[in-house]
This record gives sequence, structure tokens and C-alpha cells, in this order.
Amino acid sequence: EDEKHNYIFGILTGFAYFYMVAAWGGYIFVLNLIGLHALMLVVIGRFTTNVYLSYTLFYVVGTFLAIQVPVVGWAPLKSLEQLGPCAVFLGYQVLQFTEMTIAKKKMDKKQAWNFRLKTFTIALVAASALLWLSLPKGYYRPISSRVRGLFVKHTKTGNPLVDSVAEHQPADNQAYFRYLQHLCTFAPIGLILVFCNFGDTSSFLVVYAIVAYFFSNKMVRLVLLLGPIASILGGISAGRILSWSISQLFAEEEKKPSKKPKISTVADGKRKESKKSRTSKRNAAKESTSNPFAEVTEGIDTVLKSKEGVLAKQTIAFLCIGLLYLFASSFNEISWMTAKALSHPSIIIEARTNDGNVVIVDDYREAYWWLKHNTPEDARVLAWWDYGYQISALSNRTTIADGNTWNHEHIGLLGRVLTSNVEDGYNIARHLSDYILVWGGGGGDDLAKSPHLARIANSVFRHMCPGDPTCRAFGFIDNQGNPSRMMRESFLYNLHSHGLKAGVQADPEKFNEVFRSKYGKVRIYELLNPDLESKAWVADPKNRICDVEGGWYCRGQYPPALQGILSERIDFAQLEDFNREAKDEDDEYQKQYFENLNNPHKAKSKAMNAERSQIPNNEVEDRKTTQEQIDGVYKSWADTDQTTLMWQLINDGSVEEVQKWLEADPLIAYIRSSDGRGPMWWAFESRKQS
Repeated sequence: EDEKHNYIFGILTGFAYFYMVAAWGGYIFVLNLIGLHALMLVVIGRFTTNVYLSYTLFYVVGTFLAIQVPVVGWAPLKSLEQLGPCAVFLGYQVLQFTEMTIAKKKMDKKQAWNFRLKTFTIALVAASALLWLSLPKGYYRPISSRVRGLFVKHTKTGNPLVDSVAEHQPADNQAYFRYLQHLCTFAPIGLILVFCNFGDTSSFLVVYAIVAYFFSNKMVRLVLLLGPIASILGGISAGRILSWSISQLFAEEEKKPSKKPKISTVADGKRKESKKSRTSKRNAAKESTSNPFAEVTEGIDTVLKSKEGVLAKQTIAFLCIGLLYLFASSFNEISWMTAKALSHPSIIIEARTNDGNVVIVDDYREAYWWLKHNTPEDARVLAWWDYGYQISALSNRTTIADGNTWNHEHIGLLGRVLTSNVEDGYNIARHLSDYILVWGGGGGDDLAKSPHLARIANSVFRHMCPGDPTCRAFGFIDNQGNPSRMMRESFLYNLHSHGLKAGVQADPEKFNEVFRSKYGKVRIYELLNPDLESKAWVADPKNRICDVEGGWYCRGQYPPALQGILSERIDFAQLEDFNREAKDEDDEYQKQYFENLNNPHKAKSKAMNAERSQIPNNEVEDRKTTQEQIDGVYKSWADTDQTTLMWQLINDGSVEEVQKWLEADPLIAYIRSSDGRGPMWWAFESRKQS
């Protein structure tokens, strides 16, 4: 009786879903999860009117509210990522119609299945016709590369922007235990218990657990999705264990039933067993014959009910409660420690100096606060998108790009600014920004990321790395850290290495270094002579495109002065975008991109040879190696791109390419992999010593 009005929760779920749509892009996961559960209920034969009302009301209320969010719009009814639940919704309407008709006409089983088959065939034909008519009109949006990345290997989605994000890597066992701790043990037990008590509601937990684990295993950032379901399942298992333990410790002793059988008195005065007793004996005998383990289970049951058995169960119960307490105490402590660690700003870190002293590196916060207190409120800051949110939140300044990287072409333009030559980058940047912020100091700084930046830029501006979609020509070419020509001339390299590398100076007529952090992690440059006309044009509300007149959601536009640059770009064509026109240049780009990804050693070797051929002979002669440099390389045992490439070249017998490499960089002869092996060893192993 209580379940008759459970569909009300469908309405409430629709409102909760709307809140998530407005707050987080992960709403797509929630929508598809609920749709998948609704489909599973049909497959396992648990479809009822109550289930129909719950899902229908959820979808109608949730979708109606979701399309009111400007950045979402009609996506729930157009995006392939969200059309699955829509298909389930339509299927529910057809299924409910068939079930109501079957009940009304009182069809038998055969008639019912024939009617269902005819009805769904008609519905499927109608849906296929509608799809066939609407598909060529470009109504549907394709699956994004981020979603596609969940089903293909990381770094091989075909989109260099998606491939560059470290958080898209698969999760490992350490990642699960780092964030879930003891839930890694208790959650699987809870899942088994849910299977043992399967129902409409509990089946949702099963679907959620399986789907969340699958996606978190594909992408480490999605371990976040496992948190709620792991907590639920862990709570179920802990609760069941605790409940059983308490019942064993405080349960009343069972009264043993009398074994004396009922008897009936007959005329001759003899005592005989009653008919009921004789029947139970026959049933027991029959059961023992059909179940070969009956005697074993009966014996175990007898032992467990004995005084010794009861004592053993109470001892186990006491141990379970003790272990639960220890696990709970440990988990509580770890949870608070993790919460504290994750709550602290990651831009303030603890580090050690070369002499072992512990220092607090506050460079990033200091840089953001400098921007906040030393720049005009309308200042625009150009930096790689990784730091966009931090600049907006801590500096309260406009940033050119942030973590909302849906506009691939815009990120490509930013990549072009940073990886093209100084003149080209400056001529674009002066129309977009007033200040340049660069992360330095080694590690994962901007220069370390710069090959990805060049690759992303080239996906939109194909002249950046002609014939090389993975931009292997942008990077370091030898073991001494010498940059390639393309990197050395780049906008980013000149700002990153200004005053740090010999001969590298930022053009004083274009840039003015206004801030350098204590440990050199961040540098800020004032861009000289920014185009004030472009700045005023962009700031004018008349030049923004709003979703509705007078609305708050308004997109900015590039200033007219950049139209010449923008005309050179090629809108990046996603592999998944079936709406795009097939172009030979796009197909060729994707073909070369995947060829280079599948054979990175060949691509790297080709780029390095091309780079070395452009190095003047006198510059090569100047690069004389010292014994100190040789010792530094020889004593450094590590598996790197260089050791992998050298092993591949030797193994393939590419003598000429190895020779060219050694001529350009003699130090490469002394590299060693992590096991201590080097070029001479590999040549001997492969018997290719010529």
C-alpha cells in the first residue's frame, strides 16, 4: 500500500536533477544512470505502472527544467549523449500502452506477446523514419571526445586537447585505496548483500556500482563518482554485520520444542503416532533422500544451537564488533585527514631545498594576489587554460581561457599565441590581453606542457606543424636540454626562459617583467602597447551575443582586428561529428595523427632529423661535450623517450638515423635505461653493430 504513491519521488528526483544540471556538467551521468536503471527493470521483468509513473514524471519534470538553463538549452533532446534516456522514455510510453490494452482486452499469453511485437515493430519503424529524415538536417549533436575517451585508450581519442589532460588517464589500484580506503573491502560485500535482496530500488544500487566502477577505471578523475555508491554499499555491509553481531550477543535462548510425538488413542487401547507425525516423518525421509546434504546441514544446525555453538557465535560477534570499531576509527581519522588535505589550496605546497630545509612555496598565491592588487580591474590576463579558474577566483581578473574547454578553436588560438614565434604571438596577444602569466620553475611548468600546446594549436592552425600533426618538432632535441628551433623561437620559451638561459631575452619593446615569485615558479609580464581599440570593442555590450534579448548569458566575440588570423583556422572536426562535411584535409590530418601516435618513435626520429638538418655546422661544433656532462648522462639511469627511441632505432637497424643523431648530440651515446643498458648493449643484443 505504501508503494502506491512512490511515483511522487519521481517528481522530487526531477527537481533534484534540475539542481545538478544548473551546478555541474556531470548531470549527463546521472541522467543516463537513471535511464539505464529504468531499462534494466523492463529487461528483468519488473515493469509496473508505479515504475512507469516514476520514470515518466522524473523525465518530464527534469527535462523541462533542464532546458531552461541557458548553457544546456535543447541538448537533452538533441545530444546523442542524452538521447538514450529519451529513447527509454518513449519506449515506456509504448510499453504502458500495450500493457493497458492487454489488460483491458484480457488477452491470453500468446495474444499478448503478438500484440507487443506488432506495437513495438510499428514504433521502431516510425522512430527509424524520423531519425532518417532528421539526421541529414544536422539536428543531432555528436558524442564528444571526452565521452568517447571513456571507451578508447587514453591519448588516442583523435582530439589533442582531450588527449593532453592527465586526469583522463585510467585509474590504478592505488587511486581507489587512496580515496576510498576501507570501502574497497566493505563495498563489494555490500554489493553481494544487495544481490541477495534484489528489488526495484536495490537494483539501482547494482547498476550504479557497476557503471561507476567501469567509468572510474577508464578515467581517474571519475573515481569521484564511486564515492557515494561505495559509501552506501559499505554502510549496508557494516550495518548487516553489526546487526547480526548484536542479535547473537543479546538474543534470548531458544526454547527447545518437545520431541514427544503426538499420539492418538484407538479402540484396542494401544498408543500410536498421530497421522500428522507420520506425515512429517515421511516428508523428512523424502527430503533427506532428495537432498544429499540434508544430514550435513542438520548436523551443522544442531552444533550451532548447542551451548558450544552459541558461545562460538557470540565470540565471533564480539570480534566483529571490535573489528568494526577499529575500521570505523581508522576510516574516520583517514577521512578527516583526506578532507583536510583536499580542502587546503593546492597552490601552496611544502618542499625541500637542496640542503634539506623544509620551505613553504607560496609562489602561485602571491602571483594571483599581485595581479589583484597591482593591475586595473579591467585587466585581461593571458595564461594557459589550466590556471584560468585560479586567476578568476583569486585575482578577480578576466582570463582568456579556463577549465571550460568546450571551445576547441579558442584553446587552439591560445596555443598558437604561446607556441608561435614572438612576433606572431605578440600580434595576436595585444588584441586579447594586457598581462601574460607564465608558470616556470621546472616540473609540470608551461614549457614541459608546451608540446601539447603546439599540438592543440596545430589541430586548428595546420601551418604550425606542417605534415606533423603531433608536432614532434616542438620540444627538446638532445640530452643537454637544447630546444628545437620552433621551441627556441616561440613566444612561450622567450618569456619562460628570459634571463635564465644564455642568450634568451624577452623583447623589451613588447614585454615588461613586472613580477617574479620567490622561487621562480611564476612570472608575470606586462604586454606593452595593447590594442585599446580592440579592448573597447570587446567590452562593449553591443558586441556580445545573448541567448535572449536582455539575458544574462552573453557570449563575447573576437575583435575585428583578429579576423585575418581567424580566417586561417580550420574548425576542428571531431571524429564523432557525423554532421560535418567530409574533407580530404581533415581525413588526412586524422590519418597522420593516429599514425604518429601508433608509431611515436618513427615520428620523433623524423622530426629530430629534420631539426638537426637545420642546425648550422658551426653551432654543432660549438656543442663540445665535457667529461662532467658525460658523467652526468652516464650515471643517470632512467627509462625516457630518448632511451626508448634509441632502442627502437637500433632494433630496427636504422644505422643512418642513429649516426645522424650521434653527430648532432654525441652525449646520446652515453644514455642508460633503468636497467643500466645502453646503445652498445642493445647493438650487441641485436647483432647490429655496423
